[in-house]
Amino acid sequence: MSPRRLIGILVAMNVALIAAGWIALPPPARKPGSGLRVGLVFDIGGKNDKSFNEAAWRGLERARTELGVDVEYTEPSEGADRETALRRMAAGGFDLVIGVGFIFSSDLERLARAFPNVKFAGIDYSASGGVGTLPNLAGLQFREHEGSYVVGAIAGMLTRTRTVGFVGGMKIPLIRKFEAGYTAGVRRVCPTCRVVAAYAGSEPKAFADPSLGEELASAQYGQGADIIFHAAGKTGDGVFAAARERGERAIGVDSDQFEAAPCCIVTSMVKRVDVAVVDIIKDVAAKRFQGGIHELGLADKGVGFVSDERNRELLPLDVVEKARALADAIVAGTIKVPEQ
Repeated sequence: MSPRRLIGILVAMNVALIAAGWIALPPPARKPGSGLRVGLVFDIGGKNDKSFNEAAWRGLERARTELGVDVEYTEPSEGADRETALRRMAAGGFDLVIGVGFIFSSDLERLARAFPNVKFAGIDYSASGGVGTLPNLAGLQFREHEGSYVVGAIAGMLTRTRTVGFVGGMKIPLIRKFEAGYTAGVRRVCPTCRVVAAYAGSEPKAFADPSLGEELASAQYGQGADIIFHAAGKTGDGVFAAARERGERAIGVDSDQFEAAPCCIVTSMVKRVDVAVVDIIKDVAAKRFQGGIHELGLADKGVGFVSDERNRELLPLDVVEKARALADAIVAGTIKVPEQ
């Protein structure tokens, strides 16, 4: 049968179907990420930490539903398990492998060298010298000090005791960025305010110890702090427990943590880890992935703070307006925020 005659028959069949009440619809459009395989390994705390990892999980789920990518994830408990999980994905035909947390940085560098045809991304990547020379490794970083400055200013405007607190997870440069920005923001609006700070430890488990978080926060509330900002992962759950127990206030981190303690959480300094995950997957799908450092700050809406009807009683509009003005000044470059 000639091609022309076959086309004529198909057209006639379609007309007949329409006449009979049947409508032939075109097949659904392929989503931009169809056929793409993405693997993600969570940091300590897992995808339900209501903070950093959960934000990455939201991004992965959004990429699955909106872009049509095939996703797989794992929640390792030990350091060796993390590298094993990354390696299994790299060797298993995944197009993109993502490690959530600075602790994956050296593992990702080794694997990027071992698997040059696989693309890798590290959330909160901390370079040890390799990322600049590895075209298949993207280091995703945030200007946490900028967002922390803004919530520090909020704390400085709201404190009644002129003393506020900070609880960090591991005492490392990354978490020091939160403290430095927060302290600078407090002192911008309240030069005589006191900032008391404490860290949960020097090992990764410092991000997964709510009991210690409650102990540290209780001590700070006992010293007169009436608002505490945490950058401590699940350890921060203990900060919220102490706030509830004492009827004090707290500031969440990474995700909107209001629901963890609606009585007490003034705002949260959000890191749009979800956006970073979706964007890097989009880059791979569109074949525009680039290795190197990708940094997100206030100007990119990569960090910010939460203000909505739920927290309005704790965060008045006049304070919100002043905080936004400070954020605008940071974006404009008229305020320089310290990182350490």
